[in-house]
Amino acid sequence: MENRATIFALSSGPPPAAIAVVRISGPKARFGLETLIGRLPEPRRASLAKFRNPADGSVLDEGLALWFPGPRSETGEDMVELHLHGGRAVIAETLAALERLDGFRMAEPGEFTRRAFENGRMDLTAVEGLADLIFAETEAQRRQALRQFQGALGHPVEEWRRRLIESMALVEARIDFSDEADVPEDLLGPALETARALREEIFGALADERRGERLREGFCVAIAGPPNAGKSSLLNRLARREAAIVSPYPGTTRDVIEVHLDLGGYPVTLLDTAGIREPQDPVEQEGVRRARARANAADLVLWVVDATVAGEAGNIERGVEAWLVRNKIDLLGSAPVLDGDSSEPKNFAVSAQTGAGVGVLVSALAAHARATFAPSESSIVTRARHRAALSETAAALDRALEQGRRGGQEDLVAEELRLAARSLGRITGRVDVEEVLDVIFRDFCIGK
Repeated sequence: MENRATIFALSSGPPPAAIAVVRISGPKARFGLETLIGRLPEPRRASLAKFRNPADGSVLDEGLALWFPGPRSETGEDMVELHLHGGRAVIAETLAALERLDGFRMAEPGEFTRRAFENGRMDLTAVEGLADLIFAETEAQRRQALRQFQGALGHPVEEWRRRLIESMALVEARIDFSDEADVPEDLLGPALETARALREEIFGALADERRGERLREGFCVAIAGPPNAGKSSLLNRLARREAAIVSPYPGTTRDVIEVHLDLGGYPVTLLDTAGIREPQDPVEQEGVRRARARANAADLVLWVVDATVAGEAGNIERGVEAWLVRNKIDLLGSAPVLDGDSSEPKNFAVSAQTGAGVGVLVSALAAHARATFAPSESSIVTRARHRAALSETAAALDRALEQGRRGGQEDLVAEELRLAARSLGRITGRVDVEEVLDVIFRDFCIGK
């Protein structure tokens, strides 16, 4: 650890700002602090100090210094925070002064958090929760990320792993000490009972219809329909900005345009797709192919038709949940009549041009997103990585139970339990996770 670089970075927002926070972590953090302010403050107490340039002793700024000796720090190693005025020149000169110190370098994205993980201050699920908390765009995403950061998945996984290890110990005791008089004959039975209970608990966690992952990614709504029905205009009206090009010529939209919205605290991603028809232009053909693919993969399709054109509602896409949206009602001489069953699909009459009826559509979308995500409050699986590891664990437990039912060898049962425990360990980062670390940390900002 003494040979490890001491890292530093701006941890607050980009300048100019009222306050800037510069963090330092590593074996020379104390040396860096003493070099800048000439003393060592009391641990974990803010101290007013003058920050001086080590090159010439000139004052860089006056602010607060905090000293966090390891391992009782966020990263688990010696750590310093400098609270400065948030001007560009102040920050630039302070970072330059630190960079000139021997053994110091600028931190890479996510490196402070990575050191916290490596030093046992956080497990991988908490790291992922922190990343989701940073990037949360809606209240529902914030709540889910905070739960994950606080151990919604990490704590039960560690408990499951502890029980699995105890079961492994029972089976291996029977294998290693079978000829000992004081070792009970039936140790395999209790171990398999624990495995059966764990399997049911894990299946319960997986039976959430992927709500946790969907909440992270957002509820996907594709706006589809025939050309010139006003799909792009409706997207712009819902987004409250000119996100898509609007043109009277068919085939203007050729690629999929995405817009992210916060509807009632829940994330919704709107997709504006190319008009569904049989075009001759190969570029437009590709746009239609992509439009169909994205509509089929969406959680909901808004099938937009021109209310002034008869018969287009019958061409609504099948195979996905779809709502019928009759657009351009401002061009009708009288109020539109919605025919057919109003609930299958849902029918809406709007004008993207004037905004008439759009509020009703937005309210319905918000209610639909709320109904979809409300049960996710109990979801603890929020990433595909979690789901894959838990599925592997359940499969290993299934094999262990099958070996037990068939009267299989105890060493085979022990091996399946070991594989199950290993899969659980990957979730929290206890075993074999080097290949996923770079993926997890690459999206963090510098200074976190």
